[in-house]
Amino acid sequence: MHTVAEIIRHSKAYHCLDCGKCTSICPVARVNRSYSPRSLLMRCVQKDHVSVLKDRSLWDCLTCGLCELRCPSQIRYIEFMRNIRQLAIMDGVRAECSHGGAFQSLNRIMTAANLKQNRMDWLTADLKISQKGDYLYFVGCAPYFDVFFSELNVDSLQSVKGTVKLLNKMGVNPIILEDERCCGHDMLWSGDFDNFKKLGEHNLKLIRESGAKTVVLSCPEGYQIFSQSYPQFFGNLGFKVVHISQLMSEKIQSREIVFEAMEKVVTFQDPCRLGRHTGIYDEPRQLLNAIPGISLNEMVKNRRRSICCGVGNWLTCGSTAKTIQANRFREAKQVEADVLITACPKCEIHYKCALQDKKLKDEVQLEVKDLITLAAEVLAK
Repeated sequence: MHTVAEIIRHSKAYHCLDCGKCTSICPVARVNRSYSPRSLLMRCVQKDHVSVLKDRSLWDCLTCGLCELRCPSQIRYIEFMRNIRQLAIMDGVRAECSHGGAFQSLNRIMTAANLKQNRMDWLTADLKISQKGDYLYFVGCAPYFDVFFSELNVDSLQSVKGTVKLLNKMGVNPIILEDERCCGHDMLWSGDFDNFKKLGEHNLKLIRESGAKTVVLSCPEGYQIFSQSYPQFFGNLGFKVVHISQLMSEKIQSREIVFEAMEKVVTFQDPCRLGRHTGIYDEPRQLLNAIPGISLNEMVKNRRRSICCGVGNWLTCGSTAKTIQANRFREAKQVEADVLITACPKCEIHYKCALQDKKLKDEVQLEVKDLITLAAEVLAK
């Protein structure tokens, strides 16, 4: 566990110029005027960390990374927030969790050594997998999302099935683990490092035992954890990590994957973890532009400047989040999009949840669609 002094030093928080640019660009602060990233950081620098550890606004940060884009001192604010949250939890503070903390509880249950899961029922006869091979597909928590959010018609498993379908089209029958656990993303970013490490150690052991040389992920949060956080905490993984859009980009360029036409005007929501965290911007757009008939109209705030879906780690699902989502829908409508394309299961959940507001739904008249689900649906026979 880090001390406050170590967290300040590692994140370069002492370089803060007190300019407020982080607060001016923060999507939470732009809606909730009482929230300030700069204030939380400076209070720790000024040795007022005791009050910060007990401050409820500690859990409001989306760790989306927009503040780091604007900061002239290159302070690693999201690293600072992640580590300060660990201190708060170790100090007995409870995170402000949405949905009654159901997902945090589920993640902790997944750390149990003798846990038995039934997570393969979604596989259908047309989807080909292998017991051994060079490629392993890490599915993530989509099977649990579908159960919990059934009333939203999210169907996260369609994206998972679509990933396997696309891999099969590339000539890959991936290994899928019967006992994989959550990657630990939410545990890590909410400060529960101990349970994050338990989940990571379990997953890495299974993957190494499988002999796979490449791990494919379709969830941006899983991709961020595998490509950045696992190496940080566990060292050299011993295998390559790729996002499905990266593999598809190669096959699209070589014309090994071709799509049928679909007449739609769409706009793309860059997931924070896929975009600002890991730098994948072009590949999802190459996929969309490869579909005949699709018109991709970019929102004003796109790529590095894209706005988060408003919820981070199941911590912040209140009026501020709903306002962020409504504003993002209006940006999409301004560019005359019919469909808001997401590439993250949580983005899809949060936006479809926002459309439960009939007034907003009637105003924007937008469909929300997952990128991989769409690609699988229009894959040429």
